Amino acid sequence: MSGAMAWPFLRLYLLVLFYFSANAILNVIIPLQGEALGANNTTIGLIMGAYLFTTMFFRPWAGHIIQKHGPIKVLRFILILNGFALILYTITGLGGYLVARMLQGVSTAFFSMALQIGIIDALPEEDRSQGISLYSLFSYVPGIIGPLLALGIWQRDMDYFTVAMIAIAIFTGLFGYSAKIDKAESQPVTNNAEQGVSIFKSFSELVKNPFLFKCSVLMLAASIIFGASTTFIPLYAVQLKDGNAGIYLMIQAGTVVLARFAWRKKIPSDGKWHSFFIMGTMLLLAIASQCVSFSMNGGAIYFYVGAILMGIAQALIYPTLTTYLSFVLPKMNRNVLLGLFIAMADLGVSLGSVIMGPLADFYSYSAMYRVCAILGVAMLFFAYDRRKVFVG
Repeated sequence: MSGAMAWPFLRLYLLVLFYFSANAILNVIIPLQGEALGANNTTIGLIMGAYLFTTMFFRPWAGHIIQKHGPIKVLRFILILNGFALILYTITGLGGYLVARMLQGVSTAFFSMALQIGIIDALPEEDRSQGISLYSLFSYVPGIIGPLLALGIWQRDMDYFTVAMIAIAIFTGLFGYSAKIDKAESQPVTNNAEQGVSIFKSFSELVKNPFLFKCSVLMLAASIIFGASTTFIPLYAVQLKDGNAGIYLMIQAGTVVLARFAWRKKIPSDGKWHSFFIMGTMLLLAIASQCVSFSMNGGAIYFYVGAILMGIAQALIYPTLTTYLSFVLPKMNRNVLLGLFIAMADLGVSLGSVIMGPLADFYSYSAMYRVCAILGVAMLFFAYDRRKVFVG
């Protein structure tokens, strides 16, 4: 096999699988444990949102540091920090969970940037979309079994939670230390601090750069919906007759994996803006949210249909926008600007926890997901552009 499916890249995808296994368990355990300890949806949302809010904050610096020192050196250091965060979950309560989420957020900022930048730099242009899609695919594979495993741990014995977190921390660290990105390592690392715009100035590019602005707004909105789904589905499912959070999250993650693998070659990788492709994806996201909202009255069938549609949308939107930006952003400062874009995805997931929690407290989960559907519809109009290519 060659290209994005070559063995060195398969090793990186497996590392992604191991790394995100912890999150597949934590995304279920933390809300359930928080509710059991008396926390409301607002508090649970803050704890869950702290993870990707921290990730968002460190993304641009991660892109800059990786550009300066190379992805592998950064990766090996950051896996140690991630291991410490996972072990912290096993010895603390809600307060410790907040600290652990923030430490894990720092780790993820550098981990995901190191791997994605390494993949983009090492693959030829025609294989970029496949590489990014496969990276994202393997980050969702743990979500197929992780939620059910988490529910089993919750219902039986939390001692297994400690064993799982320690095992993931050790195994990920050992496997990650031997990872390689041959092309990236063989090239001399250059310091582009003076050549590109500064990190602080690059924040203005979110508004000034029309490509980055459009992609960032779309990713922010989509991620708010994804964040609300991840955080509150374990609590919402309890209120539904025949609703099961583990099955929902397993279906959603399984759909992401199947869709990304089946359509990895269909995701645009030509530097053109495909309006109807992206509008269709946002429409799927809106319908998915409305299905989840309506399931309170319509029944569990709408709940699980929403999981399928949510998974398809999740499979397509991120690699499509990331690949597009890899073509149209200026190469001199591409890593930092990609970091800003991915930071918007992180911010969206964080806001999905933080701002949707109070909505669920004041109104209901059903009303909250209806708001998500309205947000998805609004993005249909934003995604449209008559021009197929942004650059002349």
